[in-house]
Amino acid sequence: MSTSVRAAVFTGVGAPPRIEEVALPDPGAGHVRVRLAAAGVCHSDLSLANGTLPQAMPAVLGHEGAGTVEEVGPGVTGVAPGDRVVLNWAPPCRSCWFCANGEPWLCEHAMDGALRPYAALADGTPVHAGLGTAAFAEATVVPVGALVPLPDGVDPAAAALLGCAVLTGWGAVVNSAGVRTGESVAVVGLGGVGLATLQGARLAGADPIVAIDVSPAKEGLALASGATHFVASGGDGRAAAKRVRELTGGRGADHAFEVVGASAAVRTAWDATRRGGTTTVVGVGAKDDVVGFSALELFHFARTLRGCVYGAADPARDVPVLAGHVRDGRIDLSSMVTDEIGLDDVPAAFERMREGRGGRSLIRFG
Repeated sequence: MSTSVRAAVFTGVGAPPRIEEVALPDPGAGHVRVRLAAAGVCHSDLSLANGTLPQAMPAVLGHEGAGTVEEVGPGVTGVAPGDRVVLNWAPPCRSCWFCANGEPWLCEHAMDGALRPYAALADGTPVHAGLGTAAFAEATVVPVGALVPLPDGVDPAAAALLGCAVLTGWGAVVNSAGVRTGESVAVVGLGGVGLATLQGARLAGADPIVAIDVSPAKEGLALASGATHFVASGGDGRAAAKRVRELTGGRGADHAFEVVGASAAVRTAWDATRRGGTTTVVGVGAKDDVVGFSALELFHFARTLRGCVYGAADPARDVPVLAGHVRDGRIDLSSMVTDEIGLDDVPAAFERMREGRGGRSLIRFG
């Protein structure tokens, strides 16, 4: 048996998605079918669509989603039909070296689900699941380990953002960088993850919090998310970094976060960081987009440059914490969403991302 659902299907690198029917198999052993309430459109989806990240095609992308368990396969425990859940696009195996050493976000097997087809087109062509989740569809089938129960009191549609943007941005601040009260923060790039990074910095008690983006139109979004200052870089990273130094006593930020995925943005964040400070790279860049540093500056500035995968988060641990922040009003998910759309509007959402417009687009189903 199978279940037919509408989905945004990507057929080749650079090709716009087509909205068509895909056939989901009944969930097998250890798998679950989830009816989606909503899915966020993330820049990582654009990176998969344009070939920056490898992706077998055809594929249904989308990895930031939340919904309701509809059917469970044999051997599934921990969730049951009717449970509300958040998708986890990097489910840890809990047994590899990284998992055993407290780094489940680096699990060796987290991407196993993305390597094999999960559904089929009407003509029988196998379809892959982007990052193993395939959230740009009315329903999906995933391993039970790719689900995190959603605590009560959180809108199940807005909760989709917890699955990537908020976990990544908040986690970069709290888990990776360990920002402390009173430390200064600069955030380069104000898409969905960048806005979540600002909210994480505000929660951590950072001050000042300087938001940087090429688009002046992002200022309102930045201030609503917790920024104390906004810098429209206009593509001039050195001028933006100079402004950060002016706002931090001439030193630069204690912590700078790159949330774009581009060498120029990494360089801006690095230049905006004080001597002895930390630059955290959150964005996913291209493998041939090389960042350059001189040997002298690496010595002289004594800065730390670190990468950050999935906010160094363990969703099973961190989603309940974030849900508590949402319930208590400390995190505002709605302020990150600039466009609520339907499945048919996914191509337009990708075009907005290419042009750097808006924050998060949120697909609401049903």
